Amino acid sequence: MRTFVSVDALLDEMTLEEKIGQLGIFADMLRPFAPGINPEMNARNASELTEQIRAGRVGSLFNGIGVEQGREAQRVAVEEARLGIPLLFGADVIHGMRTVFPIPLGEAASFEPALAERTARVAAIEATAAGLHWTFAPAVDIARDQRWGRGAEGAGEDPFLGSAFAAARVRGFQGDDLTADDALLATPKHFVGYGAVMGGLDYNSVEIAEGTLRDVHLPPFKAAIDAGALTVMSAFNDINGVPASAHHGLLTGVLRDEWAFRGFVVSDYTADFELIAHGYAEDERDATRVAFNAGLDMSMQSGLYGAHLADLVRSGEVSIETIDASVRRVLEIKRAIGLFDNPYRSLDAGADAALDLDAHAALARDAARRSIVLARNEGDLLPLPRAGTRIALIGPFAQDRDNLEGCWTLFGDKRLHVNLEDGLRAALEDPSSLDVVPGCAFEAAIDGGLDAAVAAARAADVVLLAVGEPQGFSGEAQSRVAITLPPAQQALAEAVAATGTPIVVLLRNGRALALEGAVRDAQAILVTWFLGSQTGLAVADIVFGDANPSARLPVSFPVHSGQQPLFYNRMRTGRPELPDMTEFKARWREGPHAPLYAFGHGLSYTRFDYAATTVDAARLAWDGTLTVSARITNTGPRDGEEVVQLYVHDRVGSRVRPIRELKGFRKITLAAGTSETVSFTLDRHALAFTRADGTFGAEPGRFDVWIAPASDRGEAATFELLAG
Repeated sequence: MRTFVSVDALLDEMTLEEKIGQLGIFADMLRPFAPGINPEMNARNASELTEQIRAGRVGSLFNGIGVEQGREAQRVAVEEARLGIPLLFGADVIHGMRTVFPIPLGEAASFEPALAERTARVAAIEATAAGLHWTFAPAVDIARDQRWGRGAEGAGEDPFLGSAFAAARVRGFQGDDLTADDALLATPKHFVGYGAVMGGLDYNSVEIAEGTLRDVHLPPFKAAIDAGALTVMSAFNDINGVPASAHHGLLTGVLRDEWAFRGFVVSDYTADFELIAHGYAEDERDATRVAFNAGLDMSMQSGLYGAHLADLVRSGEVSIETIDASVRRVLEIKRAIGLFDNPYRSLDAGADAALDLDAHAALARDAARRSIVLARNEGDLLPLPRAGTRIALIGPFAQDRDNLEGCWTLFGDKRLHVNLEDGLRAALEDPSSLDVVPGCAFEAAIDGGLDAAVAAARAADVVLLAVGEPQGFSGEAQSRVAITLPPAQQALAEAVAATGTPIVVLLRNGRALALEGAVRDAQAILVTWFLGSQTGLAVADIVFGDANPSARLPVSFPVHSGQQPLFYNRMRTGRPELPDMTEFKARWREGPHAPLYAFGHGLSYTRFDYAATTVDAARLAWDGTLTVSARITNTGPRDGEEVVQLYVHDRVGSRVRPIRELKGFRKITLAAGTSETVSFTLDRHALAFTRADGTFGAEPGRFDVWIAPASDRGEAATFELLAG
């Protein structure tokens, strides 16, 4: 193994082919785990890949795990290759490794970035114990159209909340010391605008105003980079006609020139090759040229860089200086995480055995129950007593073990999973008081299913109706035309509701859904997302009151699918919906403009009253601060946690401003009968936006401000921002 001197010294020794080798990442066929998760392209068998590593033509591998084979691959790279440059091992570790945590959208419902930091830290510990250095997460796309399936991977519709979770997950993955064995490089993705695809159709085009791009979709990436992210993944989509993976204005102009990002950009899977299908490149060689010159440092899986970059350098279409700059970025990150000093870091055979899986399971259970949103609870039906009540658990998710994790979980240990039936039975004093009937399959009726479900409902005191989306309905390439329950499940709900037995809906979902009929009108609704390994136990904790729900919706639930895209911070119109107007206003003929459940909505087993929002001054000086306060009182019978939310509205701007914008949130704990005054500090920087002239900053004028339990609640106070 060579002694590392410096990146510049190493660059001086490298041939052009060895440099290009550092700019490609390929599926790990030496320890393959999930080779079928993407369309196969440029497949290499294990022996061919080993020879390429030995020749210095491969710098990174992805989506394989295993310490023993990983050490052998690394040994070939550092002991048999000419220059001994270590390999970087990456994988899709999105919301857990062996221990699976709630999908990121569900975890965002906690409104606790510190919780996401803790779960990402555990994911990093487990991933590095399996021989990984790098994860292709977090996804920080802002998703305002719930038809798009990949909203499950992000933090919802709001850029302020999304930025907080983006930064927290980066900190969690990477830890305090990048050279530590359990540090996992984070990769915010997908840069940028992927959540704005037209019609919610995955991979589709994005037509977007510069102000919206900068104020909504870019901030979570900036937050992730400010938190220390050193790699970024480009998006599949085009932006106003220019594919993101060849967008010089974004990859170089924004990332490097404006933000001074010094890490590297990796393509999403074969995104450089797909420039041809976009019609932005003539052929593979041309796709290589436009992508690399735009600022795409590393190509994933396509093999285009290895096939064409050398010839492009010889022809003068790509400069050797640009090659060296990209290679330097890759090598600097390998140096930063300690691979040159310790190429076998995160390849310790004893690390997996040392994992505290019991502690990880406890965190998964806590994260899951903190992600469950109580959307409705008529007559305080919940929580249920754990004794003396006959419960019918009905629905296709009742016993299911294959739809607990949610999308993009490649490595979850299903031996650790707890389904609904097992979790609920474990919590009951008399497990036999739970009657379990599937009623239907996920998308089809089953013989005798409705009759059995109706009989079970009639015999029960309460029904737990476990319905929703199978996990295959959300995630990549899972756009939906109608975000409703499958008809077979809706029919089950209607049949059960006709018995008159009270219903608690246990909703399984990877997006906001348009709830209909008996599901929408059930006495109680728990939004349970895909909660991961500890699903059954966490749901039982909430159902029986061992935990008081404290989560809030990070996405707006529509009344109808056709309202999409629907989001709380929409722009004002010249004809807003007003109570005294019935025509010629912004409205839908068949339903309201408002959501069924607004962003930030969520109930508790206790009640919180909000006093009027106050400001400590009527005017905010240009360089000053303003304190916004409200007194919150727990007027209910239980201790509980409340997510206190701060919203602002700029009354007049050089660009039309949103009706409200989240500018702060805080989760507080209040004992029954106690109160707390919650205060937030505002300055002009919190009021800034991309102005009509393209500059970023605040504008003097009047503002409304709310401290409220949701985006559609509360009475505003006002203040004026004075000119500087």
